Amino acid sequence: MSNGIIQLLVLAGIALFLILRLRDVLGTREGYEKPQVTRQPDDRRMTRDDLQVIDGGPDADIADHVDPESESGRALAQMKQAEPSFSVGEFLGGARGAYEMILMGFENGDLAQIKPFLSDEVYESFAAVVEDRNARGLNIEANFVGLRELKLVDAEFDASTSEGEVTVRFVGEQTLVVRDKAGEIIEGNPNEVKRQKDVWTFARTMGSDNPNWQLVATGG
Repeated sequence: MSNGIIQLLVLAGIALFLILRLRDVLGTREGYEKPQVTRQPDDRRMTRDDLQVIDGGPDADIADHVDPESESGRALAQMKQAEPSFSVGEFLGGARGAYEMILMGFENGDLAQIKPFLSDEVYESFAAVVEDRNARGLNIEANFVGLRELKLVDAEFDASTSEGEVTVRFVGEQTLVVRDKAGEIIEGNPNEVKRQKDVWTFARTMGSDNPNWQLVATGG
């Protein structure tokens, strides 16, 4: 008898053994056995969140960034309900680009291109700093090197206005030089890369036709 036939007979024997064992196990149960579910302490009715867990678990788009059961996680879930196309991952990707654009627009004193992405309060604050620099004859030379860290740290949702707010922590790297009227360097080193830490809050009315988020608060 060839080795091939012997191997087939062994595999057939194993398969038969497994079938018999499976039949024995199923035979000890009465009908279809439901998955065990621990009763909630308050014995509440099943909610949409419960169905989500049964159907496929927590939303990975949220869970990848915050605890879905946290205040921020629930706020993000409400934003997704108000605007089903909203994606936390895509938002953070956009925030990455927005950070560089807004930061460099501010450093270079070019606020016109970034004004649509700033709230009135933030724009006025930025404009006051730029005007002060210009009045003193200071010139900023800034170069964005890269982003070392981007982390979602908070989220809020106002159901009455459908406004969502997402706070993000950035750690960027840049070179920065400040020159006086004579062109002399009074601060910074063009060859020194420094870290820039910012905590920015972006806001937007979920479900609105305007896709742009606005920077509404800044901090370090």
